[in-house]
Amino acid sequence: MSLPVIKRPHYHHLIKWMADKPQHIVMTADLTGSCEADGFRDTYPERYFSMGMAEQNMISAAGAMAREGFIPYLHTFAVFLTRRVFDQVAMSVAYPNVPVRLMGFLPGITTPGGVTHQAIDDIALMRVLPNMTVLDCADATQVEAVLDAANTIEGPVYIRMLRGEVVRIFPEGAPFPLHSLPILRRDPGAQILLLTEGICTEYGITATQSASLKDVPLIHANVAALKPFPEDALLELLAGITDIVVAENHSVIGGLGSIVCEVIASRGLPLRVHRLGLQDVYAHGASRAYLAHELGFDADGIEKALCDTLSKTACGGLDMRVEAVHSDAKAEGL
Repeated sequence: MSLPVIKRPHYHHLIKWMADKPQHIVMTADLTGSCEADGFRDTYPERYFSMGMAEQNMISAAGAMAREGFIPYLHTFAVFLTRRVFDQVAMSVAYPNVPVRLMGFLPGITTPGGVTHQAIDDIALMRVLPNMTVLDCADATQVEAVLDAANTIEGPVYIRMLRGEVVRIFPEGAPFPLHSLPILRRDPGAQILLLTEGICTEYGITATQSASLKDVPLIHANVAALKPFPEDALLELLAGITDIVVAENHSVIGGLGSIVCEVIASRGLPLRVHRLGLQDVYAHGASRAYLAHELGFDADGIEKALCDTLSKTACGGLDMRVEAVHSDAKAEGL
């Protein structure tokens, strides 16, 4: 199945969504165009603040603005909103529980910029903070819907954002799934549950449509809310399940796989959890497609994990959509 691709959904949606919200402001850290905030800047210059290449100062200023009744939306790369400014986020945003929205672009290996730009630990860092909500976009619909979802939350929100050319998986206009796990495939008698977040959701769709898995009963669900995690929705899917395969664009330590293991262990459930992601390693400078394949969580990697769980052979060699690293949509390039 070929999925439609939407060009710069956040850029266009942000301008329309902000039109009737005068207390909502945007801050950037010298990456305005790279984080699709240039349209907002040009449309609402009085509500736009360029804070320069000083992310720690930007976080502190955002916390102060939030205390004065504004709702700041911070646009920069995910790694600079989490690892670089962790203490400021903890003390100026999470501890006072103020409504600052951290819009983290280029999560995980969605950039060829190497280890300095790849946020492979951002979920782990943000979910450990009290009061912090953590959300993860998988497609253009969730990119558009996440602003409405964040607007319902009183405290701080960290969002893993997608930019550039983004596939549309879910129906346009569908709400962001704060308390549910959207089902992409559900077969009667399934013993395997595939859980995917972010870019891995598209990979999961390709994997589960492969010839080797076409007639295998399984469930594939997307996880968009990482904290609070929709535990009840997960438990509803587990009847008859023996194995859970988790695919994430993040370290397997502290991310979605860890969250699932925490739920399974706390409930004392006899299930095996197989975690695909960065296996306690750093990535390096290369395209998203190359890295996801090398690290084993692209469509081929997911299919192989499902086949291994089923003791099936003859898996692999799937065709995947490949984005241009450098294009006017800035899907990957810095």
